[in-house]
Parts: sequence; C-alpha cells; structure tokens
Amino acid sequence: MTSGNFDTSISIGSASCADTRLMEFHINARIRKECDFDESLFASSGNVIFANVKAVRAFVQKYNRTVDGAAHPEHFLKAGQLNAMGLIDEIFHYVCRLYRQKQSASFFEGAEAAIDKAIGKKKRDALLLAFSTEFPPMAVYRGKTNAETWLAGTSDEGIPNRIIALEELILLRLANENPAFEPFFRLYSDKFLNDVPGYAESWDAIRTFSALNPPFGPEGLDLISMLKAPVNYSPYDLKGQLDYIRTRWFDLLGDWLARLLGGIDLIAEEEKEGWAGGVGSGTPDMSAYEFGDISKEYERFSPDREWMPNVVLMAKSALVWLSQLSAKYGRDIRRLDQIPDEELDFLASAGFTGLWLIGLWERSPASARIKQICGNPEAAASAYSLDDYEIANELGGWEALDNLRARAWKRGIRMASDMVPNHTGMDAKWVVEKPDLFIQTRECPFPGYDFNGENLSHDGRVGVYLENHYYTKSDCAVVFKRVDNASGDTRYIYHGNDGTGMPWNDTAQIDFLNPEAREEVIQKILHVASNFPIIRFDAAMVLAKKHIQRLWYPEPGKGGDIASRSQCALTRDEFERRIPEEFWREVVDRCAKEIPDTLLLAEAFWMMEGYFVRTLGMHRVYNSAFMNMLKREDNAKYRTTIKNTIEFDPEILKRYVNFMNNPDEETAVAQFGAGDKYFGVCTMMVAMPGLPMFGHGQVEGFEEKYGMEYRRAYRDEKPNEGLVERHRNEIFPLMKKRWLFAGVENFNLYDFWENGHVNENVFAWSNRAGGERALILYNNIYGQATGWIKTAAAYAVKNPDGTKTLTQRTLADGLALTVRAGRFCVMQEQRSRLWFLRSTEDMAAHGLFAHLDGFQTQAFANIYEVDDNAQGHYRALHDALAGRGIADVRMGIQNIVLKELYAALSSLASPDFFREIEAKQAKKFVSGLEKPALAFFETVTRFIEGDYGAQDLPSMKSRRAKPNAPKQGAIAKNAWKRYSRALRSFLALCARANRQTGTARRSPTSPLGEFASILERRPSLRTSIPAALILHSFRELCGGDNASDTARDLVALWSVDQKLCELALDYGVGSREFAHDLAIFADALILATKKAPSAKKLVPAMISRIFSDARLSSRLGIHEWDGVRWFNKEATEAVLESGLLIAIIRDAGAIKAHALSRARRLAFSALKESEYKAEEIHAAFPDTRGHTGTERR
Repeated sequence: MTSGNFDTSISIGSASCADTRLMEFHINARIRKECDFDESLFASSGNVIFANVKAVRAFVQKYNRTVDGAAHPEHFLKAGQLNAMGLIDEIFHYVCRLYRQKQSASFFEGAEAAIDKAIGKKKRDALLLAFSTEFPPMAVYRGKTNAETWLAGTSDEGIPNRIIALEELILLRLANENPAFEPFFRLYSDKFLNDVPGYAESWDAIRTFSALNPPFGPEGLDLISMLKAPVNYSPYDLKGQLDYIRTRWFDLLGDWLARLLGGIDLIAEEEKEGWAGGVGSGTPDMSAYEFGDISKEYERFSPDREWMPNVVLMAKSALVWLSQLSAKYGRDIRRLDQIPDEELDFLASAGFTGLWLIGLWERSPASARIKQICGNPEAAASAYSLDDYEIANELGGWEALDNLRARAWKRGIRMASDMVPNHTGMDAKWVVEKPDLFIQTRECPFPGYDFNGENLSHDGRVGVYLENHYYTKSDCAVVFKRVDNASGDTRYIYHGNDGTGMPWNDTAQIDFLNPEAREEVIQKILHVASNFPIIRFDAAMVLAKKHIQRLWYPEPGKGGDIASRSQCALTRDEFERRIPEEFWREVVDRCAKEIPDTLLLAEAFWMMEGYFVRTLGMHRVYNSAFMNMLKREDNAKYRTTIKNTIEFDPEILKRYVNFMNNPDEETAVAQFGAGDKYFGVCTMMVAMPGLPMFGHGQVEGFEEKYGMEYRRAYRDEKPNEGLVERHRNEIFPLMKKRWLFAGVENFNLYDFWENGHVNENVFAWSNRAGGERALILYNNIYGQATGWIKTAAAYAVKNPDGTKTLTQRTLADGLALTVRAGRFCVMQEQRSRLWFLRSTEDMAAHGLFAHLDGFQTQAFANIYEVDDNAQGHYRALHDALAGRGIADVRMGIQNIVLKELYAALSSLASPDFFREIEAKQAKKFVSGLEKPALAFFETVTRFIEGDYGAQDLPSMKSRRAKPNAPKQGAIAKNAWKRYSRALRSFLALCARANRQTGTARRSPTSPLGEFASILERRPSLRTSIPAALILHSFRELCGGDNASDTARDLVALWSVDQKLCELALDYGVGSREFAHDLAIFADALILATKKAPSAKKLVPAMISRIFSDARLSSRLGIHEWDGVRWFNKEATEAVLESGLLIAIIRDAGAIKAHALSRARRLAFSALKESEYKAEEIHAAFPDTRGHTGTERR
C-alpha cells in the first residue's frame, strides 16, 4: 500500500535529479526489534516504507549487521534486490487495487467467505490474528492496542482491517513462494503459519475462488495466477521478474513504469563486479566490426595533412625510458633534454616518424600517495591522473621539451602527447579551484562508505579523502570526499569510470553535461595541440554522447553501469536538450580552425571505431580488433572486419591505429612470442593501411608490462639482439616505405583458395603508390597453407550522387600489370631475398600460387615488369625455375647467356681451388690450375670478341683502335703467367706469415706481423684474394691503354664477381665477408698500375682514385653532419687496404712484406691527418675534387 510520496533532490554538478521512489512491505516484529529499525520507516499498517534508495541502503546496512557473514555470506542483503522485492510487492498491491476497481470490487470479501466455507470463521479469525501478531500494524507494535482489537476495526478509508490483513496475507504467501525472494525470507517467513490450523486449506480456497472469478490483465488470467506469472517466468531472478512486469503489464503500469525501470537499473548496478578489469584488460571475445548503426550518420572525415598517413608511432613510458637510458649509457639521464641523440638516430633510421612520450604532464600527488600506501613506496602518480597540463618539472619542464622536440624534428620525428579529457587527478588544480566542473553529490551515495583516512590533498585550501575500503581492496567506492577547509563545504565527487570495471580511484570525473566544463576541456586540448602535432585522446569513447548518458545520466531502464547513477536518470529528449552536439565533433572542428596541422588520435573501443573517424572527424582511431583477434588467431573474424570496413568505406581502414600492445596490455612478445608469428603480425601492422604503433620495449623484446606509476623497470632486461636484427631486416625496410602501404585507393585483400574453399587463416593483400607496388601473404596459424590468390574482396566506390558501388579487382588489376605475351612480373621476396618470375598472362588468368608454412610471411616489396628479349632469355629462365625463386634474376639470365663462360670459370674456381689454396705444396697447387685457367682465359678472349656485349663498352674503344692485337692463345698465356706469379707470391707471403713465431709474430709493427694481423682480422681474405686475382687477370685479357677500366666494366657486365660468390656459396665456403671483399676487389680493378711504383707514389695515386671514382667512393660512408662532409674511417680503410693488397701482391716485382706495411702506414696516416673530413682529403689530393660523392651539397 502506498501511504504518500517523498521528494529528495540530489545536486549533481550543475544538474539535479529527483528521486521520488516510495515502497513498503511487511516485516516481522522480531526482526524489527533485533535490528532496532527507526519507527519512521514504518507505516500505520506496520509495513516498512522506503522513501528513496538512500533509505533502502540504510535499511540494508543495518540489517546486514545482524547477519553472520562469515558462516553465511549469501544471507547478506543487497539494496537493489530489496528494492526490487519491495517494488514487486507494491505493484502486486497496485494490481489488486486495479482488479477491485475494474473487475470485482468485493474480491477479497469473497475470498474471505471462501476461507470461511473451507475452514470456518473461527479458524479464519485465528489465522488472521496470528498473522497480525507476527506482522503487527504500528499501533499494535507500539502497544497502543492489540491485534484482536485492530482486526475488529476499520481503516480511515472505511475498509475493514481484516480485509487489509487478508490482502497482506495473500501477498505474504506469494512472496514465500517466490524463490528469488529467498534472501529476504528471514524478514517475513510464513513458516510460523504452518502451525496454525487451516493455513494450507485457506490458501487452496483462495486459489480455487480466484480461478472462478473474471480474468484480468493482458494474458487473461485470474488474479492469483496473474500475480504468480512473473515468478513462473523467472523464478530465480528478480530482474527477470521486473522485466516480465515491464513488458507484459506495460499497459497497466502507468506511473509505476519509471519506478520499475529504476528498480531494474539498481539491480544492474549491483551486478557489476567491483574489482573487475577495465578497458582493454584480458583477451575479449570480439565480434567483427559492423557498420550498420553509423550508416545512418553523416559523413565528415577530417582531411589528412600530407605527413599524417606516413606516421609510424613509437610509444615510450617517459620515466621508465629515462631510467633505462641511465643504465644503458652509464650516466644520470632524468630530463628530456638529456635523451641521447643516438636514441633519436636509431628511431629515425628505423623509420619511426612519431614519438609518443607517456607521462609528460604534471601528475597528481594524491595518485602517487595512494599507490605508495598500497605497497609501492617508490611509485609515481599514474600518467593518467593529472594535476595540470604543464610539462613535469622532474622531466625538465618546457625548456627540456623544446630541446628534445627540436632534435627530434631535425630527424623527421614529430612528438606526440596524451590528453586526458574525461577526468583529472582527484586533487587536481580544477578540483581545488573549480569543483563545479565535476559530477558530484552533496550526500554520500552509500552509507557504508568511510572517508576517515589520510587527507590526500597537497593544497591547504581543501581536504581530499579516498574511501578507506580501497586500501584493503574490500570495496571500490564510486566517489571521493572533498572538503573546503575554510567553509566546511563538503562534496562527494565521482571518480572517473568507463563502466567496465572498478572506478579509476585517483581521478575526478568531469561533468560533460555542464557547458562550462566542456569549454574548459576544449581550451586545454587547444593548449596541448599548440605544443604537440600528434595528440592521443585517452579513453575517448566515454565522451561520445551515448556513453556520457549511459554512464552518468542513464535513460530509465538502461542504467546499471555505475553504482548510484541510475538515481540521476534522464530521458533521451532531456539529455539531447542539455548536450545537443557531440563533444568530439566540436573539438575536431575547433582544432581544424585554430590549430589545423594536428593529428587527432582517439583511443576508442566498443564498436565505435568507424563513428569516431567518419562522423566525429578524428584522424585516427584505435583498432583493438587487430591485436585481440590476431593474438587469438580469430583470423576469419579479422578478415571479415577488414572486408566489412572496405565494403562500407575504405577510408575508415586507412584511419585505424594498429598495435600489438598498448600501455594497458601485456607486451607484444608476451602476447605474440618472439618468433615467426610475431613478425607476421608485425608485418601486417606496418604494411597495411592504418597507423602502426609500437609499444615501449617492443623492438627490444622486453616482456615487462610497465605500470602507469612506474618510475623504472623492475626487471633487468637486455635487448634481444636477434629480435632487433630481425626488425632491421624484415620490419624497418617496410616502415621506410610507409607511403606505399598507408593508402586505401589501391589496397586489395585477396581470398586464398585451397582445395575449393577459402583458407581464412591466410592474409594476402597488395597495394600501390608512387609507381611502386607490394604484395604480402601471411599465414596466421601453425599449419601449412597451399593455394591460389586471384580475386580481391569487394570494396566500396562512392558515386557522385552519394550512392556506393561494390567493386572487385583481380590480382593483375591490383598490381596494375600489363598483360601481354612475353611479359613477366619480377618480384623479390623480402625475407628469403629470392626473386620470382611470373608470366603476366598467367597471373591474369589464374592468379598466383603460394605455399606458406605455419606463421610464414612472404613480402614482395620490389616488383617490376619486363618484356622478354629477342632471344627468349626470360622465358627460358621462367621455365627453368618452374616457380622457384632465384637469388639474382640478372645472374639467372647470365647463367643462360654466359653458360660456356661460367662453365670454364667453375672449372678453374672449383671446390678444390677454394679448399686447397693454402696447401703445403703451393707450387704443385698452382701448376694444377694451369689447364683450367688457360681454358677460362681463352674463353674470355673469345667472348670479348663475340656477341656478348663487350664490344659495346665505351672503355673498349682504345683496345679496338690498337692494330696488330695479340692472338687469343698468346693473350691467355700472358694472363696465366701474371696470375700464377701473383698467386704464388700471395701463398708464399701467407706461408711466411704463418711460420712467424715469437716477437715478430706478436709485434704489429713488423712487416710480416702486420700482414698476419690483417689475415687474422679479415680471415675471408685467404679465399677472396685468390678469387680477386682471377678478376684482375681481365686486365691482361682486355689489354689496351685503358685495360683497368675495361676489365672492371667487363667483370661487371658479365657478373664474374657475383658468379664467383655463387660458386663459393655452392661449395660451402662463401660468406657475407667473402662477397663484400670480392665486391671491393672488383671495384678496385681501376687501381691497378702497369709498373710497381714505390709506396710513396702509390698511396697518393690510390687515394685520389678512390675518392674520385663513383663506385669506390660510394663505399666510404660519406655523410654530412653539422655542415661537415665526413667519411667513415673503417669503411675507407677497408677499401684502401684491399687496393693496396692487390696492387702490391700483383704488381710488386719481388714481393716484400715491408712494401705493404710501408704503403699501408702512409695511407692510414693520410686519412688520420684529414680527421676523416672529405674537404681535407680534397685539399691534400686535388684530383679528388668534383665527384658528386664527396662534394658539398
């Protein structure tokens, strides 16, 4: 029964919300006495009355003190459950009243007569007396009358009290038959009535009587059956019973609907887990993105500036990074301006163009103190609990940021910063000076909250108190207490909260229904934008209008995400009136107008990704599906996400931020491992449309997850050099071509067909930009895949009239291949470095065949087309490879064209040649080479005269002009004579160096000791010099005044040096060092002299030639720094040393080790005197001037 209405207004920031709930229900006298409830809680009928939720919570708190929680925690009451039970009891009374009004005014009198007929009037009176004694009306409870006298009287409305008691008895029985009411049975159990004669029979009589009366309600049931229907529908769930009443009895409820919806919301609030994880925690089972909802929204993408699509972002936790740098460099690095240039150089050289430093702003002292109280004495404040938007003093302030920003910009790196618009720190400047900007209440929302702990305020004007149960993790309050120390004004300000878990206990929630608060936040955003070209908005999705309402001002019946906020429900119309425009749309428009060159990046989840970029206008938005789905290998879901995106609007795909971890997650290697799966997903991250974002320590392979309060890493982790090297080889080259992968205009996702069905585990895509193209395949599962790609997924093309057309491309279309006979697509696979040839006609007709092992990636980033030549060499190579890859296409062609030449070379440079170079019988070894050497040299002379391209070389002109050229046989014998002599000299020098013992061997200044040290430092020379001597024999074979230049051109034309490397690898004696040596020796062919000059003359001539020759100078590492052109010491010494070795070994008449030693010392001394500056070399050796490799730019 309803006795009256109560109205309590609770101030919520700039808003207020009215709570006018009233409910009452019966409670037995014993519990009333045991709990010592205030008599103001009870109506004259004896039923308890709750004016509002605060009263419900007070009742529950008092009752729960009488419960033995240790033995029976399930007996604790919850306010939402008790509120729901009271609502159901009241609504049942309301339905009874409606029934009397509309169907049978005398129903309860008739029920009384039916009881009398079943058990007799005397037993009926005894039953009602027993009930009224156990559940006494107020007058009986206070002793002003007794139950018997009360039953004989009437109410103020003239209703006999025995009829009132009968209605209450019926509802008591219904409550005791409701399993969902079990927690409350102690309050009103009817077990005592079982001992009263006629109780069971009277209930049977009532049920029978009810069935004989007119039906009522939407389902046409008798009254008692109707009242039992919600219980039958959802016997164990109060929320389910309320939902039943809401949906089935909707037309009957009238004003009760709002209260019922509030009751549902209150239960929903209590069903939230208190200490659950928040945004991004765990590995959610996500669904593929769909765009049905936003298709009805307007489209207003923000245009990108030219630099924005090419951003590759590195995230660093500022304090932790500085600590790690201090350890790495062995010096104190605490400020931003102390970050070494080497770190920025590494980032720039890798291809990073954005640096996001987490935790730059002044943080909340209260946040730090909370974490210290909770067990981490060295904790900083959370990077997302801020005092104000000033660069932290401990990081060096604005001056230090200016220094770092300038150095980063010089390297092409833009700085990025967080902006936390949703909340501040709980003791922030605004909390002290502008408390009306926050969501708050003047009354504590829960009676059990305790704010008697430490004052966390660092400002003497106010006190700030965290609810004490947080420290023991026994509760997580939704508010903290703020007290104005001058006036005593007390407010309970809500913590920031996204509704997914516990509140962010060190924060204060800004009230975005308050226009003043919105403008204050926008001004802070503009302040951040004026200092950082990239802004990441933390938890941006909570400030979309739908979530502001869901969390803080829920529509009736849709609350429950944040405890106590259902009391502040607003209708949708009222909410729209209070905040008509999306906050983020206003932010984007203001930034575009006032600070346009700013990339706005939103951390947004909850299927709002498309809405944030397409409608709200953010430049980029988090794509959490990338990490979560690929980690779980939910490959079909992620492929569907991509397909759904490009079918709706490909522009959205371009605007995703793809990441393998973020500050809220475990590290990338912890989630993806450090093997092929990691590098496959990382390839997707950097080579698909969407901004790639790397986490702190991701490249190094660190496994520790850094808390936002960390000042340092707690694990002494060292970089995984193997992982870093794989990044250098596999990931960084792709990052440096970000412009090729960032766009969506030419992006295509292909189906991988295997045995008649699509293998959803394989991601295959292509892209094109700037005349370049790429094709990448990745198999994200531990299992092989073999099949074909040909047709791309459909993508949307926008028509001028605003409609869309779905279009599909073939692989040939996607790669923009020219399809005609005799044309081939040549592709280099990045990981294996192999080249593949495919007929463009075959690719157009059938697509591309691929085999992928588990977690294997194939990245084709170097793709070009070529028409076959008249001799059909490309077709021959294509057929010979039969789909296999080749290390060098040109060498593949050369192997066909120069088959005879290479055969002769392989006979000379046989396995024995490499393995027996330093055989004890050097003379026998050299003489054994004569036959294959002469055969090779004769073949070379024939090829020079033949149709193999030699005659077209410009350097051959001097040779052709010379009359009476020697015959081929004589040329070959002369070449053999020179070659064999040089080889014997080298072997003899090696043998003498090997025999050195004692002081001579140990002394680096002795000639032989110096040569021996060169061999020890560069052991590959033992095999590369004999091979290089074969190359240098081309000087004798070419002849003429320009023999050295001609020889080098000829070696390059026929790839003789590459063929020697190929042979050495085939024999198992090749290496990267061998190939490097041989390449230098091939370039150094031009350093040869006709006669053996003295060291004094040799060195200047050689240095001049090295620095003036384009091919040699390109090996010197010439670069500019601080306006000076420098050359690399080690690289230049290696080139010079190699030239001297060959010159002295070949051209010195009687080989003497001291000749090499003297020349080497002179050369290195000249380099040292130049201080490794190119300009000083130019000054010392004028002949080096004028070459583009060393001249100033």
